[in-house]
Amino acid sequence: MAAKYIWGSLVGSCVIAYGCDYIMSEQKIFGGTIPSTVSNKEWFEETDKKFQAWPRTAGPPVVMNPISRQNFIIKSTDS
Repeated sequence: MAAKYIWGSLVGSCVIAYGCDYIMSEQKIFGGTIPSTVSNKEWFEETDKKFQAWPRTAGPPVVMNPISRQNFIIKSTDS
């Protein structure tokens, strides 16, 4: 008996959340525009080229610092 109230409230809250998300993001009730970095296809292609051009390293796991483009090898603590 309580399950129908739980399911009903879950479905209702999902509908309300979707409606709020659609109104705020698609209808832009608070103003604003889509950034050019999101809508510009050429920007995306150039960014993708830079990501694909980074060197691939095989061996131990590395942490890539995208700002300085340095790779740091993670030392294993299990020795």
